[in-house]
Amino acid sequence: MEAARTVKDVSPHDFVKAYAAHLKRSGKIELPPWTDIVKTGKLKELPPYDPDWYYIRAASMARKIYLRGGLGVGAFRRIYGGAKRNGSRPRHFCKSSGSVARHILQQLQNVNIIDIDTKGGRRITSNGQRDLDQVAGRIAVAI
Repeated sequence: MEAARTVKDVSPHDFVKAYAAHLKRSGKIELPPWTDIVKTGKLKELPPYDPDWYYIRAASMARKIYLRGGLGVGAFRRIYGGAKRNGSRPRHFCKSSGSVARHILQQLQNVNIIDIDTKGGRRITSNGQRDLDQVAGRIAVAI
């Protein structure tokens, strides 16, 4: 008999796509009204092209908390930051939007996927871990 698959056993790209679709289907996460106009950081010039970017970011953040707990808003600002292009001047690293990260963390907390860690940051709940592992198991069976 094959061992149960976890998030660590499947491709990150496939998992994030599948979990984002799962979050969208469940309907538990409500989109804020500003998702179509907000930039994801001051380093960006335009908002994301993908209309489902919010679910994809939420799935990615849930996966990162699953793999390495104790991440907070500041950590996610660093993770999703990038190079700000300054035209003819040199580019510099710039953090991403904190309000987007904070809003997604609050939504995941409302759905009981993550919880506040006593040592700081967020950690995955047992319900959240089961949820993410179920999606990973479905991906492993499909491959």
